[in-house]
Amino acid sequence: MKTYSHRPAAHIVLCAAVLTITACAEKGAVTRSETLAARESALQADAQPAEAKEILMRMAELLGKTPRFSVDLKSGYDVVQVSGQKIEFGESRRVIVSRPNGLRVEAEHSDGKQHLVVYDGEKITAFSPLHNVYAQVDKPGGIDEAIMYFLRDLNMRLPLAMLLVSRLPAELERRTESLDYVERTEIHGTPSHHLAGRTETVDYQVWIEEGARPLPIRAVLTYKNAEGQPQFRATFSNWNLSPELHDSQFAFIPPEGARKISFLAQLPRIAVQGTATPLQTGGEK
Repeated sequence: MKTYSHRPAAHIVLCAAVLTITACAEKGAVTRSETLAARESALQADAQPAEAKEILMRMAELLGKTPRFSVDLKSGYDVVQVSGQKIEFGESRRVIVSRPNGLRVEAEHSDGKQHLVVYDGEKITAFSPLHNVYAQVDKPGGIDEAIMYFLRDLNMRLPLAMLLVSRLPAELERRTESLDYVERTEIHGTPSHHLAGRTETVDYQVWIEEGARPLPIRAVLTYKNAEGQPQFRATFSNWNLSPELHDSQFAFIPPEGARKISFLAQLPRIAVQGTATPLQTGGEK
């Protein structure tokens, strides 16, 4: 198992230099204390590395088999500018799942713009209240199929979408190339397991609540093959594994005056190239 250090390497080098020049008694005491703490932390981690996969799979099995749930997310994501500078934007999301056919995702971005995605078992709808426009496509088959079509064929964005599919355990098993138990820690006072995994395209960290409800509390994704290696960070709250839901929450009735448009991926490529601007495509937000 790998050892994860909280301390910048430069600090260690500096301390070593100080110890060489002076007796550095006080520094030495701190170093011994911290060394003991590090050993205790390592022993604690060594007691559980074999559990990393078990913890991850318990979380996956719980989410994959729960018939319905709701959760709030507060997230931030890097957008790499042409200059190479990373700018962080944020959003809040409310996610509601009712298997096999109900999905509702309400999002509000840091600039105040709102978006809604709903699925009722027959149609996927994306709605922009600001412009009062919506795009809709037929996709029967259930949430799993709808999400894959939404991401792969419509090229739409839905971070952490795999947490919503019933085959989450199989997806994590297939995609994860390595997995480490980092440490036992607390997130906002909740004892949790900190895991770090790697896939072909994404490095991920996930903090999973200890105990009978192994739910994700925090997640960080690093898109390691993308220019600038941008990150996506999310904190989960208000998990409800038995919410009271109604079919109307997954139905979309266009508001008065709403205009139906096509998903960008459905437009002829030559038309997109000829008319779309970076602002329209979200190129450099």
